[in-house]
Amino acid sequence: MSQTRRLAAILAADVASYSRLMGEDEEGTLSALKAIRRELADPKIKEHRGRIDKTTGDGLLLEFASVADAVRCAVEVQREMAERTADVPPDRRIGGATVPLKLPPQPRQFAATIPVRSWWLCGPL
Repeated sequence: MSQTRRLAAILAADVASYSRLMGEDEEGTLSALKAIRRELADPKIKEHRGRIDKTTGDGLLLEFASVADAVRCAVEVQREMAERTADVPPDRRIGGATVPLKLPPQPRQFAATIPVRSWWLCGPL
């Protein structure tokens, strides 16, 4: 049996403090999360040639053809989230934290795992 293999970069995005936010304001949190997906996350994923592999209540598992596309997508979403929520109190802020990455100078021959973590904090605006 022949197997087809391909190289992919996987990005996991998660809403930080989702349980707390849902407990405080379920409708507002869900509304904000839907707006983030519709207005920001989904267009950025498409722009960087990614695809959604799986969704959970508060997270996404994304696939990109390259690590560079995955990192660009995560960083752009996080930067735009920070700008969008600059005037929101920190405990209700929709934002993110970028994770500094060190990429190897030469791609490895078989596979390289470079952790790309992205948190999108969601709360009512």
